[in-house]
Amino acid sequence: MSAAEDQGAAEAPFAIPTFHCLGLYWSPLGGAAERQVLIRYRRQGAPEWKEGLPMRYNPVPKTDEDLADYRGSIVHLTPGTTYEVQLSLAGTQTTANLTATTWSEEFPVGKIVRATDRNTPLAITESGTPKAWRVYDGRGTTIDVRHQHDSCITINASNVVVRGFALKGAGATNLVPRRTIGAIRIEGGRDIVIEGCDISDWGRLNPATGFGFDYDAAIYSRSSALKRLIVQRCKLHHPSYDGSNWYEPKYPTHSMGPQVITLSNTAGNHVIRYNECWSDLDHMYNDGIGGGSNGSFQGSPGPDSDIYGNVISHCWDDGIEVEGGSRNVRVWDNYLTQCMMMIGNAPASIGPLYIWRNVVAHSQSQPNAGGGNFLKMGFANSEDWMTGHMYVFHNTIFKSDEWLPTGGLGGNRIVKHTLSRNNILQVRSPQNWSASDNKQNTGNDFDFDLCNGRVAQSQETHAIRGEPSYAEGAGFDQRTQTGRFHLAPDSPGAGEGQPISNFSDGFTGKAPDIGAHQRGTPPIQYGVRASQP
Repeated sequence: MSAAEDQGAAEAPFAIPTFHCLGLYWSPLGGAAERQVLIRYRRQGAPEWKEGLPMRYNPVPKTDEDLADYRGSIVHLTPGTTYEVQLSLAGTQTTANLTATTWSEEFPVGKIVRATDRNTPLAITESGTPKAWRVYDGRGTTIDVRHQHDSCITINASNVVVRGFALKGAGATNLVPRRTIGAIRIEGGRDIVIEGCDISDWGRLNPATGFGFDYDAAIYSRSSALKRLIVQRCKLHHPSYDGSNWYEPKYPTHSMGPQVITLSNTAGNHVIRYNECWSDLDHMYNDGIGGGSNGSFQGSPGPDSDIYGNVISHCWDDGIEVEGGSRNVRVWDNYLTQCMMMIGNAPASIGPLYIWRNVVAHSQSQPNAGGGNFLKMGFANSEDWMTGHMYVFHNTIFKSDEWLPTGGLGGNRIVKHTLSRNNILQVRSPQNWSASDNKQNTGNDFDFDLCNGRVAQSQETHAIRGEPSYAEGAGFDQRTQTGRFHLAPDSPGAGEGQPISNFSDGFTGKAPDIGAHQRGTPPIQYGVRASQP
């Protein structure tokens, strides 16, 4: 019996928008595991409908944070646009319609507060309104608190824009009282935009380990009320102290140290986009973008959130950590390098989690050795948390040097409820796992991937075996922050993918290319100058 039938009535569908996506929720009468919900959508008034990726039935027991029996996303939409959505329960006459509008990229400006240089924290406590956002304009302004204060800016307000600040020196050397610090620390409020900031030299030294304190971040919040945080076009780099890797001779344990963005159990609906996050081997991060709690229905970054267009490097653990509930969390068009695990997704307890069109390169777990997975997979604390669905489409493990990841879809960790299509899963050795074959795997469907490593015998029926070859000049351009990852015309995987509604748009011919970059499309843009095509 479906949750809707148990309640005795169907629930009306609804959508939760971001700039480029709509998260969809519906609990129709008659929902069941063998019945998908089919999606059609169009701009309001447009003559033709487009197909979305169907939603799967997935009520999650012991929580109401799943919101509906069927959950899913429409992606690659236009900001500030109203869409009509038509839902139908397969095999029945049950249908529903809704309209929803994506976020506008223009925020109505009310009062503008001009900042000046200072060496004490700026406390933002005055809110704007939805029709008149309060803008704190820090362009040309430096706040350097010289490690005398834990933060450069604190925020406890709503409908505010923090723009253009250079922030340095967060993290007081006095360790009493002990709490995680953020150069920008969000203590409360919602509808907050942080854009165009340059943040460096944050964090404190842990005398017990000789490394930076865990989770100290350029941007930090553990406010359970924080919703709709937008971090865009920022340069976040070079924390004050080094993070430890998993194999430090004096401190061999889980990596720990500073992070770029730490969000723990917030209300979600965030967007983290077009940022450049980097450092060096003497100032490494634990995770790039991450937080907690992993084994939970909450986690990081929070439900209905998007992470795209970012460049992330220099992490001893996860470049991007999307773990916990991961309800309609979407990760695409990121470039990750110099990380151990590129994307951490252990677990997705609610889902669905979408990971597509990302490019990853250069994986290492210590300065001169090791490596990790493209996707971490697995679980936190208990397999009982592995109850959500995950979709992994059109990603590329790119061989920029000899430091390929040693695992693709989880190495050989436990993987559950994952649909994989059209990924280049080139791992370091043919003896490594392109796709997990753990005996505890369940509910997976891996196929149409380009693999050079080992795969489960029961999966990848249409896999392309071999290694990709790329068009001349392929790679990431550090100067322009753009990438060219087109396959060569005669490469394995060229034109051999499986079309995926709403995710494989833009190809010509019968089938899309396998991998993140379709031939015939422009270079992929990342970082502060990027935009969505």
